[in-house]
Amino acid sequence: MSNRTVFFISDGTGITAETFGNAILAQFEISPRHVRLPFIDTVDKAHQVIRQINHTGEVEGKRPIVFTTLVNMEILAVIKSQCNGMLLDMFGIFVAPLESELGIKSNHRVGRFSDASKSQAYHDRIEAINFSLDHDDGQSHRDLAGSDVILVGVSRSGKTPTSLYLAMQYGLKASNYPLIPEDFERRQLPPALVPHRKKVFGLTISPVRLSEIRNERRPNSTYSDLANCRHEIHEAEAMMRREGIRWLSTTTKSIEEIATTILQEVRPERLEY
Repeated sequence: MSNRTVFFISDGTGITAETFGNAILAQFEISPRHVRLPFIDTVDKAHQVIRQINHTGEVEGKRPIVFTTLVNMEILAVIKSQCNGMLLDMFGIFVAPLESELGIKSNHRVGRFSDASKSQAYHDRIEAINFSLDHDDGQSHRDLAGSDVILVGVSRSGKTPTSLYLAMQYGLKASNYPLIPEDFERRQLPPALVPHRKKVFGLTISPVRLSEIRNERRPNSTYSDLANCRHEIHEAEAMMRREGIRWLSTTTKSIEEIATTILQEVRPERLEY
């Protein structure tokens, strides 16, 4: 069903509409065309959107699916009255019943980023991202105590993307520390990590997948050699078991799954949503 178009409309960034819409669409074996339409914040833009949606339906012979998180009622009214697509107003579905249940009106704010410059939580999130970049691949041992979580594992096991996801999504200060041959020879957790053992979480990966990833960066090298990858993974996992470090394999897991598992295990005191 690739000849079906899905629109994501918002008067903000559209991140909520797209995230929620994709979660629902994932339940169906379809591969629709995605069209993102953020910042639809005037009636004139709403009319342009209507023309695009209705024209798409005429061309494809099937009505488009439209996810919207519009909070401006005037703009939403234009979309609802003229849209020939299947309209799913996510705020209408959830906000109206909550207003009734809570006995109060929602503030109808446009997006969670609309007043970011005034938000302490937003600035904390930026600080967490900068912290994670500064502490990527063991670049700095300074202020490891300030980390909410410290990821360890061999090179290319998924530490950097996971650290940045934890910072961007949850505002957590995530350090990541690569395990190197010298650590395996000592057969001990790197000394810099010992005082922070409770914050440490390990990532591992299958040797075959690790070799594939490393070959993309350094083909036909000792670094990417399958035998070397097997050795490093074996030693890293053995160290984690000896030291009682919680760990998981990233081989078949998404960043979201990895991050969720880490949060459940480490349970940082400071956690933002």
